[in-house]
Amino acid sequence: MANVAVLGAGSWGTALSIVLADNGHDVRLWSHRKEQAETINRTRKNEKYLQGILPEQITAFHDLKEAVTGVAAIIVVVPTKAIREVSQNLNNMLAEKPTIIHASKGIEPDTLKRVSEMISEELTTYDYEEIVVLSGPSHAEEVALRHPTTVTVSAVNMDNAKIAQDLFNSDTFRVYTSSDILGIELGGALKNIIALGAGISDGLGYGDNAKAALMTRGLAEIARLGTSLGANPLSFLGLPGVGDLIVTCTSVHSRNWRAGNLLGKGNKLDDVLEQMGMVVEGVRTVKAAYQFAKEQQVEMPITSGIYQILFEEKTPKAVVDELMSRDKRDEMDDISILLNERYTQ
Repeated sequence: MANVAVLGAGSWGTALSIVLADNGHDVRLWSHRKEQAETINRTRKNEKYLQGILPEQITAFHDLKEAVTGVAAIIVVVPTKAIREVSQNLNNMLAEKPTIIHASKGIEPDTLKRVSEMISEELTTYDYEEIVVLSGPSHAEEVALRHPTTVTVSAVNMDNAKIAQDLFNSDTFRVYTSSDILGIELGGALKNIIALGAGISDGLGYGDNAKAALMTRGLAEIARLGTSLGANPLSFLGLPGVGDLIVTCTSVHSRNWRAGNLLGKGNKLDDVLEQMGMVVEGVRTVKAAYQFAKEQQVEMPITSGIYQILFEEKTPKAVVDELMSRDKRDEMDDISILLNERYTQ
């Protein structure tokens, strides 16, 4: 069994700590808020983010250096806007080289960097090829209840991916591996945009037909952008692609769906974010994907429409009307992307 540090004491970091503790590992759960760390250690609870008693193998830390000293692996689960700062702070703290695994989903606006790229840029002793990503359809609330969950871990260095698989795999948390870190990260990040759209659709009072269409056409957009960047299109048919898309677009557990639902009901973005009280990664990712689509000259009408709702104050109804009145086209043009012959022959 190993000593493992989990950086980020939100709902997902706490849930992953439970998985690791159930597997017999000693878990150091780091929070940037001293009060939160002290409360977790005193009450064995992290009630703001997740209900239930935490296993005894989990100890909360506020001191980052103390949390990561002597660990075999570090799981980074902070919001994407904090990735660079946390990675910078780790420099000069690590006497050895623990396996770095991140479970954050997002793309940085302007630089258009994925999380693994941000970590490797700031954590100077690690190459990009060494970073592992964990992604898939996995609501923290259900993971904490030990409901069956499946995810994928991916890295250029597959030895590191297998280390992550061994750390997390259990009877209730099944872990697959993939070598397509680009596709895995993009799928996990971009599905949050479509989840915002699904929430907007439900907030407008539309039904299952509209949401099914949104999810399907959203998957086409994800694959279109992903393949333009070199991702394996089949990754988007796996757990971090269509699997994560389904769970995030159809559940009230999803922060992105809940935020979209409030937007669809007429709330302004600032009011929605204040009401949510937690990070909504899809908002930040919409901005990055909108920039990516322009740079790659990739058509992403759903993403563009949600961008207009979030940042240009266009009404959700007006965006829906525009999407429904777009020029006619052949659906097979997009399905063929997911069945690209160079990956299936």
